Amino acid sequence: MEATRRQVVIAQAEQAAATKHWSRVARDWIGRFLLYVVVVAGAAIFLFPLFWLISSSLKPEGDIFEFPPNLWPSQFMFENYPNALANFPFFQSGFNTMLIVIGVEVGRLLSASLTAYIFARVRLPWRRPLFVLVLSTMMLPYHVTLIPQYIIFRDLGWLNSFKPLIVPSFFGGGAFFIFLLRQFFLSIPKEYDDAARIDGCGTFGIFWRIILPLSKPALGTVAIFTFMGEWNDFFAPLIYLNTPDKWTLALAIKTWELTQQAGLGYKPQPYNHIMAVATLITLVPMVMFFFTQRYFVQGVVVSGLKG
Repeated sequence: MEATRRQVVIAQAEQAAATKHWSRVARDWIGRFLLYVVVVAGAAIFLFPLFWLISSSLKPEGDIFEFPPNLWPSQFMFENYPNALANFPFFQSGFNTMLIVIGVEVGRLLSASLTAYIFARVRLPWRRPLFVLVLSTMMLPYHVTLIPQYIIFRDLGWLNSFKPLIVPSFFGGGAFFIFLLRQFFLSIPKEYDDAARIDGCGTFGIFWRIILPLSKPALGTVAIFTFMGEWNDFFAPLIYLNTPDKWTLALAIKTWELTQQAGLGYKPQPYNHIMAVATLITLVPMVMFFFTQRYFVQGVVVSGLKG
């Protein structure tokens, strides 16, 4: 009788444990499923404009204005791309854009990393108040300093050139990037600096041979942010570049689009051609980010470890 009761108790305990296990598994699966639903829905929301852009670039022009709108082209017109490039100065504007991007990349990576290294490693009087002062410049809207900068560049004779867009990046690189790199430099153990000094490295040698090679994720993050910002920048080129041979892609396609909207005497450009050029311009930073996202995520995460 006692043995039978013990077997019943054991069976009930095993059944309760199994029920609890499968209940936990079900909760995990339901939670994971709901998480995937949220992620997929969010991705669909953010990807829909890109899908609409690509779809419109392959449509006949009349299909773009259909109501209700049709998501898929009634006829795939791949010839929109070569026809658009035949009328749009893609390669000249792309060369101008890449020239600005490369110049800003070099200036920002060098100056921001050096400034961040000084704030993170070099003992200077008033280092923290100066760092706070640098960060406070992030609170100033760009438009507040626009007129003084324009007057300075005008007096230097730099208007309608790439200098106003490139040269300022060699002077600090921006408060946000200084902060990002400083936070990453603080996460590097100072024992590396001490070992390098014992081997005869000076302050700049430690920065160049120790800190920079260990900071590839943070430097990659700065490079990605810079590429995205400069590739898509419209406002600054609009202010400083006047002639079409100097225009960047963002400025050139907007002007090309306005000729279609306002009829400014230029050859009218079909909207499907405008969408085709916009697709090509958009795909470049997307492909670049796709291959470098690992460095971007790692740099952003690690840069927030220490204050």
